Amino acid sequence: MTLDDYQAAAARTTNTKLSDSERLIDAAAGLAEEAGEILGLVRKHAYQSHALDRDRLRVELGDALWCLATTARSAGITLEEVAAANVAKLRARYPEGYSDTASRERRA
Repeated sequence: MTLDDYQAAAARTTNTKLSDSERLIDAAAGLAEEAGEILGLVRKHAYQSHALDRDRLRVELGDALWCLATTARSAGITLEEVAAANVAKLRARYPEGYSDTASRERRA
């Protein structure tokens, strides 16, 4: 499955009662909410001796992906475009790959 295939499949489950503007806000807010749930799972694992619940993490990451796909689609952007732009940014930022020095000295 490509990112665009996923985005199209996820679009089947958007709330058709919402306008594009409402859908954009709803999906972006959902992305923040799901990120918080992911952070909660990881925080409990890292700092409270909980086992990392990979099944729940997978579900929450999927929810975040749905919100990301819907946010992008509502803005007229494909996930393929998002991924390509991110890779280009990372290549420019870390042309030799990540290093602590490159991270400290980067400008963008």
